[in-house]
Amino acid sequence: MTRHASATAPGATLGVMGGGQLGRMFVHAAQEMGYFTAVLDPDPVSPAGLVAHHHIQAGYLDEQGLAQLMQRCAAITTEFENVPAAALRTLGAYRFVAPAADSVEICQDRAREKAHFVRCGVPCADYAVIDSPAALGAVPGRLLPGILKTSSLGYDGKGQLPVADAAALAAAWESLGRVPCVLEERLALAAEASVIVARDALGTVVDFAVQENLHRDGILAVTCAPARGIAAALQAEAVAAARRIAEALDHVGILCVEFFILHDGRLLANEMAPRPHNSAHYTIDACDVSQFDLQVRALVGAPLVQPRQHSAAVMLNLLGDLWLAHGEQPFEPPWNDVLALPGAHLHLYNKVGARRGRKMGHLTFTAADTGTAQALALRAAALLGIAPFPA
Repeated sequence: MTRHASATAPGATLGVMGGGQLGRMFVHAAQEMGYFTAVLDPDPVSPAGLVAHHHIQAGYLDEQGLAQLMQRCAAITTEFENVPAAALRTLGAYRFVAPAADSVEICQDRAREKAHFVRCGVPCADYAVIDSPAALGAVPGRLLPGILKTSSLGYDGKGQLPVADAAALAAAWESLGRVPCVLEERLALAAEASVIVARDALGTVVDFAVQENLHRDGILAVTCAPARGIAAALQAEAVAAARRIAEALDHVGILCVEFFILHDGRLLANEMAPRPHNSAHYTIDACDVSQFDLQVRALVGAPLVQPRQHSAAVMLNLLGDLWLAHGEQPFEPPWNDVLALPGAHLHLYNKVGARRGRKMGHLTFTAADTGTAQALALRAAALLGIAPFPA
């Protein structure tokens, strides 16, 4: 399908592959701009399906489901990178799809992703691809101790195992089913950061301020924006790198690039996601346009504008553990106490059933300065039983 020759006007129907919270927030943004929405997701109670105008309950490769989505929609996006690229190619033959299958496919494979970083001149952690017993035996010793990651279908710490030596590496690869993997050297990190860029079909690129992130057990826990502890020169380097990565992909839509910052000041690309990202959910409350607004604009051919952040923000991820803090019988966290704090913005995703490690919502605090937002977020964390984080 050729790219947009003109904008898709409000009143058209926009489709999204995937019914999770990212799809839900895309649907909200599209509806605010006057679009009808359709979600394809097999879950009958998916968060996005519950709020969309149309929910096509089907698998991502279901031919009838894809045909229905094409019939209803003028343009289609995806909410997460594990939607099969083949489905996006099928849709892209008849409708404008952003991001395109080629871009998503690279982000689905860690080895191809890292090769793309290298092509763009963006350094990443030293690594080796393990896809055979011979490759396993040829791993250089400098990569141990390291982190073994499945090449595909890994996120939020899933499909990742620390390995101390060659014997542990062999056992870990065996436990992962001998699927293709990437072994990365284990690094001592000074900080973690992410950059969100939006790019349209004409090549216009805009970006949000660099976000400083804290992960726990491989899952994002806290985001601070704008970043406080990252030098301005490193922030500029990260934004420039993210822009190069998006342009080299010919990516249309939102792209997040996550970075490691080492104690010696080096900036390394960790991974990328071809869609809105958890670390930029604060943009809904702290910016004049959110990452989801820009996702809609890129999809329909509306002008991309450089976002302006009007408030400092700190965002807390709300995992299912909060509902299970007193045992396996769920209870409701003290939302009224949290909402009594100034600058609190609570976003719950209407997921059915809390599970440990499951993203159930997020809580953003906005304030005139980052220090105030952090102090408020720490008070909320204490009320909710979330471990404190460095101020």
